[in-house]
Amino acid sequence: MRLGWTTGKYSTTYRAVKTVRINGKNKTQIVKSFGSEKHICETYGVTDAKAWAKEQVRLMNEAEKEDSAKFNIELGAGTDLVMNEQRRFNGGYLFLQDIYYELGLHKICRAISKRHLFEYDLNDILSRLIYTRILYPSSKRSSFEEAKRFIEQPSFELHDIYRALSVIAQESDYIQSRLFKNSSAIQKRKTQVIYYDCTNFYFEIDAAEDDKQFGKSKENRPLPIVGLGLFMDMDGIPISFSIYPGNRNEQVTMIPLEEKMLSDFELSKFIVCTDAGLSSATNRVFNTYDEADGLRGYITTQPIKTLKEFLQQWCMAEDGWILDGDTSGKKYVLSELDDEQDKDKIFYKTRWIKEEGTVHTEKGDRKQIIEQKLIVSYSIKYRNYMRRIREGQIERAQKLVESGEKTINRKKQNDPRRFIKTNHATKEGEVAEQAVSYIDQSIIDEEAKYDGFYAVCTNLDDSISSIVNANKHRWEIEECFRIMKTDFEARPVYLNRQDRILAHFITCFIALIVYRYLERKLDHQYTIEQILPTLQEMDFMKYDGIGYQPVYTRTELTDALHDAFGFCTSKQIVPIAKMKNFCSKTKK
Repeated sequence: MRLGWTTGKYSTTYRAVKTVRINGKNKTQIVKSFGSEKHICETYGVTDAKAWAKEQVRLMNEAEKEDSAKFNIELGAGTDLVMNEQRRFNGGYLFLQDIYYELGLHKICRAISKRHLFEYDLNDILSRLIYTRILYPSSKRSSFEEAKRFIEQPSFELHDIYRALSVIAQESDYIQSRLFKNSSAIQKRKTQVIYYDCTNFYFEIDAAEDDKQFGKSKENRPLPIVGLGLFMDMDGIPISFSIYPGNRNEQVTMIPLEEKMLSDFELSKFIVCTDAGLSSATNRVFNTYDEADGLRGYITTQPIKTLKEFLQQWCMAEDGWILDGDTSGKKYVLSELDDEQDKDKIFYKTRWIKEEGTVHTEKGDRKQIIEQKLIVSYSIKYRNYMRRIREGQIERAQKLVESGEKTINRKKQNDPRRFIKTNHATKEGEVAEQAVSYIDQSIIDEEAKYDGFYAVCTNLDDSISSIVNANKHRWEIEECFRIMKTDFEARPVYLNRQDRILAHFITCFIALIVYRYLERKLDHQYTIEQILPTLQEMDFMKYDGIGYQPVYTRTELTDALHDAFGFCTSKQIVPIAKMKNFCSKTKK
């Protein structure tokens, strides 16, 4: 390749060109256009556009030479391996590293390091904690060992990790707010609607202390837990989080974190979407339109069975339904719907309601009338889904009855045991020698009444479709918790110190953000069950003085990763210089 250019009346344009043989004739082919002199100088901050373009051609020729290089690797059957020599390294983390640096986390670490006096490299520690949390989730001690699997080796020792955890905890608020602003600079965050939910994580200890308290565990484990509240945007990307004592009511955790976002994140206009368990009167009032306090609203799920009787009757009445997208004004009757033709349609009805709630303030509690819109939808597809779920639960309940399960009366919400009734008395009213368990049909019939119906409450006067569609994204926050708990193995927590526990969840929080951006880079074409094993298995055999030989299987996903990030390791051998270049590229 050589440098070529054309000079016009007002500017000179530079390009990389080469001569190719086509049909017995030499022709000049453009390999890459660099743009005009003005474009080069403004874009790349140089004063000599020609010199810059010439250097680019030189680098392209070097890269082409590397790509065509041949290597002879001499291996002897009688030659022993070097004792304790690591020869296999993971390169899958490089894609995570690219996102880590794109989010400016290295700059966040640099700013924190200036405020604290320590000798270790905070950026090196935090980045490795993130990569290992995603690829090889385990304890901090194990993470230190797993970090040695990467092509770039850690520059710190195990004790440095524990020292760094305290600093990370101290800087939690700064990390969260700065990370939000950095991510917004990459692409505007969709915060018109934000989603809040809570979960908890258990500890492999028996004693309760600090935030580790006995409470209602999501996993029903008799162990101390810590609660985590999380805000997420419309793309499923976390915004902010907080941890709280495991015995604290979830409802009181939302407003403090929301207030922190209002001040530190410079957010003032948004709609908060929650499930019914988090929609206390206090939370609803806080997120009601207020010109002075910022424009906010709420959307919350509303269990129909907890409404007043006349509202329940209205919700499930046969007539008065509107088809989503139908502007004709036609009203539909549920009993007249066709199971096949209307299967994919959603029908709505809405009304304004008033409810009295207790609002908790610093000055004390007060009663307040809350006016809100009740929207109820009906879908045949959702009805069928609910029926399938319940039929499976009934089948499991029947098996429990037949097996004589001793814990049959330990009934919880959505537990198949709720359908089981046990009779401890004879027909004469005396205590029976042996209790008899059976499936209670009345419970099944009562639940079946609500099949297909779904309700939300809101203080918004927007279109029904927009409100219901906004609520549909709520499942993604449940997915966030599932990823943290299952794929990132954030539980059980083995740390004891309060600051280190907080730091642990910060790393999980950042890891989740990095992973969400990875999904977006791949256009959401692949699942986490596909992505993580692929990254974990992207190993290389190192040959000193030569390069790295991929020992993974090239797939459509590995190609997609390379296309998305602009470098490719799926070669028979990756020279050392080129691998160093890839490592550097992911840190820009």
